[in-house]
Amino acid sequence: MKKIIITAAVIFAAIICGIIYISIRANGNKTDTEKLTAGIILIGSADDKSYNQSHYEGIQKSAADLGIDILVRENIPTDESSLDVMDELIESGCGVIICTSFGYGDYIVEMAEKHPEVYFYHATGTASGKNLVSFFGRMYQIRYLSGIAAGLRTQTNEIGYIAAFDIPEVNRGINAFTLGVHSVNPEAVVYVDHCGSWTGEEEAAQSFERLASRHNIDVLTVHTDALSPLRLADERGMWSIGYNHDNSTDFPDSSITAAVWQWDKFYTPQINECMKHNFIGGHYWESTETGIAALAPLTKNAVPGTAEAIERERERINSGTFDVFYGPITDNSGKLRIAEGESMSDTAMLETFDWYGEGGVVDE
Repeated sequence: MKKIIITAAVIFAAIICGIIYISIRANGNKTDTEKLTAGIILIGSADDKSYNQSHYEGIQKSAADLGIDILVRENIPTDESSLDVMDELIESGCGVIICTSFGYGDYIVEMAEKHPEVYFYHATGTASGKNLVSFFGRMYQIRYLSGIAAGLRTQTNEIGYIAAFDIPEVNRGINAFTLGVHSVNPEAVVYVDHCGSWTGEEEAAQSFERLASRHNIDVLTVHTDALSPLRLADERGMWSIGYNHDNSTDFPDSSITAAVWQWDKFYTPQINECMKHNFIGGHYWESTETGIAALAPLTKNAVPGTAEAIERERERINSGTFDVFYGPITDNSGKLRIAEGESMSDTAMLETFDWYGEGGVVDE
């Protein structure tokens, strides 16, 4: 009798364990049963071969990796009309909303408060909350590495840099690039012209003409989404370093490399956490080791030894023993800005970077 009772108990326990296992498989992890839809709002076109395309390709790759659906809305102004777009995406079933421009900031905060059941992500933003993440990558680290390629490539020691605006994001890129140049070529000068636009092709072309008319530039880089400077550099026989997206196949005779975004490196793990209901709001500023900001493969236009020089510095950055803005660093007026043994804080890099380093010259 006792054996019968024990046997029955074992069978009953096995049945209960089986039921619990099936229940967990069916309900415990919703990634197994529920289909998530993510909506992404682009300030420009998904095929712009620049910033917007980098986001579009990133979310497409993440969707394929995670098995989720995506809804894309292009050319959305950074004004109140974006609220209607976000509402429409949520009504269409989106459980994740991604906005890709700083200008959406106030509106995404409003929508996050209105829809606590939806996860919101804001690229280049600053706000955060229970269901809101702002994120960006430490592109200045890649700018530094690309500066090494430029410093080794230049023969005139005059390098052009077309910048969008005089703001901390752009300024840290200019300074990081210049430090990279000087790490291999202390005699080179980086000449900067602000075009006053992120996307304006004509404004960027005008910046190119100003730089080309004033200086003997043979290498050009950009911190704007416009492609006109790369086309003009190609036509004038200059080498170039691109931004946002690798367009080297369009400019095979002039492109050296590009500082590019690989947004899937952020989207995939983050959306996966959303699917597991493990979302954590906050601000993410990802380093190069995550791959969110990367250097495109060097082309035949890079000089021999460039890859090795870049890899040495990349390893130092990824090791955590070095970052770009470690002192001593002097500005272009001779003032010591970062003392030896000190480093620039994230707050200063993000909010108050308003000077230019030695070897950087802003055209007026």
